[in-house]
Amino acid sequence: MKIHSVIGGGGVKLHVCEWGKADTPAILFIHGWSQNHLCWRKQYESELADAFRLVAFDLRGHGMSEAPEAQQQYTEPKPWADDIAAIVGQLGLNRPVLVGWSYAGFIICDYVRAYGQDAIAGINFVGAAVTLDRATFGVLIGPGFLDHVPGATAGDDFPSNVQAIRDFVQGCTARPLPRDEYEVALCWNIVVAPRVRSALVTRAINSDDVLTMLKRPVLMTQGRSDTVVLPAMGDHILKTCPTSAASWYRETGHAPFIEDSSRFNRELADFVRKATTS
Repeated sequence: MKIHSVIGGGGVKLHVCEWGKADTPAILFIHGWSQNHLCWRKQYESELADAFRLVAFDLRGHGMSEAPEAQQQYTEPKPWADDIAAIVGQLGLNRPVLVGWSYAGFIICDYVRAYGQDAIAGINFVGAAVTLDRATFGVLIGPGFLDHVPGATAGDDFPSNVQAIRDFVQGCTARPLPRDEYEVALCWNIVVAPRVRSALVTRAINSDDVLTMLKRPVLMTQGRSDTVVLPAMGDHILKTCPTSAASWYRETGHAPFIEDSSRFNRELADFVRKATTS
């Protein structure tokens, strides 16, 4: 593993990790709300690292990346777009495939809106959210997220933070994770400050303008039993994006890349090979 320190939007220092071979097609993994690059362990410790250049990082305010104080560093689209552009540019990633889980759907669309799609080969939306406002609550965004937001964002109530994050992590998968995996996931979730979690969910986002103009291939990966980002969000991506194709996972929750990593890795490898040779 190589570790990079990349200067992202507004001078924020980002913790970036790399595996695999530099002269192979690149995959940039982008995690979700309150998560960490460690969530991609079943990808970077798999055979994917033998065939591709894998890069994963901690979002601003998450993990080992810098957490700026100003709220607009999280609520405005430009810093997120600039972060992705900085990683692609400073690491010299040649037409990477962007893999975005959950909240990363917003971030990928922020990037494409600001920088276009010429520098990427394709997008894999994984249980990804692309629209966020009150009208989506219970329709596109589910109780697996909404029920835990109040406790997870309570800045002066650490016991509520802990309980909310425990419940949120448990609800991310259709079946309970092995105890050691759950404990590690709980740790990387709880280190994110409530003020950061809160700032991220105050955004009002509609990414239809990006989805309708995408020309790069898009793979929409979604668990049928996802209660965090509802399957209806996946249907919305498919209806809105003309280049999208679906990969539905039965009896799978919000994290198909963890719950069925063998299938996910195989499908991702096929998608990347096709996207980077077209």
